[in-house]
Amino acid sequence: MYRKEIEEFIEAHRQEMLDDICTLCRINSEKMPYKEGMPYGQGAFTALAEALSMAEAYGFSITNYDNYVGTADLNDKESQLDILAHLDVVPAGEGWKETEPFEPVVKGDKLFGRGTADDKGPAVAALYAMRAVKELGVPLKKNARLILGTDEECGSSDIAHYYAIEKEAPMTFSPDGSYPVVNTEKGSLNGHFTASFAPSEALPKLVSVEAGIKVNVVPGKARAVVQGIDVEVMEQAAEAVTGETGIRFEFEVEEDSATITAIGEGAHASKPEEGNNALTGLLVLIQRLPFAACEQISTIGRLLELIPHGDTSGKALGIAMSDEISGDLTLAFSLLTISDSELDGTFDSRCPICATKENVLDVAKAKMAEKGFTLLNDSMRPPHHVDGDSEFISTLLRTYEEYTGRKGECIAIGGGTYVHELKNGVAFGAAMPETDNRMHGADEFAVIEELIVSAKMFAQVIIDLCS
Repeated sequence: MYRKEIEEFIEAHRQEMLDDICTLCRINSEKMPYKEGMPYGQGAFTALAEALSMAEAYGFSITNYDNYVGTADLNDKESQLDILAHLDVVPAGEGWKETEPFEPVVKGDKLFGRGTADDKGPAVAALYAMRAVKELGVPLKKNARLILGTDEECGSSDIAHYYAIEKEAPMTFSPDGSYPVVNTEKGSLNGHFTASFAPSEALPKLVSVEAGIKVNVVPGKARAVVQGIDVEVMEQAAEAVTGETGIRFEFEVEEDSATITAIGEGAHASKPEEGNNALTGLLVLIQRLPFAACEQISTIGRLLELIPHGDTSGKALGIAMSDEISGDLTLAFSLLTISDSELDGTFDSRCPICATKENVLDVAKAKMAEKGFTLLNDSMRPPHHVDGDSEFISTLLRTYEEYTGRKGECIAIGGGTYVHELKNGVAFGAAMPETDNRMHGADEFAVIEELIVSAKMFAQVIIDLCS
């Protein structure tokens, strides 16, 4: 119903929609220092003001929630559907070749620029879906609201502010993922642990270890400084460890000390099996080197018993588990510093629906305590799941199948989206399953036809759910 009219409207406004996306993508809206009235700095403030100005110009009633979040309402009827998108972006980064980060450009079938896919392009697609429904004069019994946030990339404090004021709609989708429908998101435990030990000056000794860049990244490199060991001895041990683990090692010698760099393969912590953890590989090598006996070295040995190299399921920690809907628990040892007297580490575990505080956090805490480590966490982020057989999900999947000709199905992911804390929130679009938009990387892009068909599908969903 209304498909022909929707198709014609969006096609007629194709260039205008792309122009509006480019207008927003020219604004650097990465999180910046707080200014009065600008909770996330000038860039996010400017992007939100521009987007709300667009929505108001198209005849929507807008509300600005203290420059944290802005909304556009299709009508003044009872709330039924929220579409949750965001206008903030990750930093530009380096390595751009197709264009400058904030100079969006069309090349072939793609629109390049920071935010084109994540999430300004999909946000504007949702705005044009609402325009289509409004300007076609489709009668609705309930309201659809576009919610535009400005802090998704750095913790979603914007949405916390919004939902402290407003109630969650009966149904919410975010076009900040991929198709068909993400209705299951694993929970998480960022396990922060410490240990202390008596310093030792006996040689040979381990001076320090530094590994990891972010909690949600499997380390591709890790470094240790050692003192009092011949480089030939280290190289011989490293050759054996490389053969066992695939981790390569480089040595930089300076007088009686050396820096060891372990080189593995980085990966997102939600898929640690796709990487090769340089941190745990380095610890394996440390255990093979002839250090003088001390508490520091024995503590590292016990740590490796808890999180051995290659264990991405939490088996040794006693928390391996799986369920049919969300799959396996994963574990990535992502951050570690070691000095002469203390150790500080963090692992990132993505936990399936069957995970609870009792069978994950409490078990890990007890297991680590047995080995002399203190797990500092008192809580974990629970998993998120929306019934795949609901009318809401059925409508999304049916629309996807009708407009794309593809099979619609629910999928589970290890990462968390903007809707993780919402009772009836899912991710719907705006990238097709096979598309890698280079989100957060250089030359981020959106496939133009994917944005166009998203606008059409969003309009159909609004009509079907709000009529």
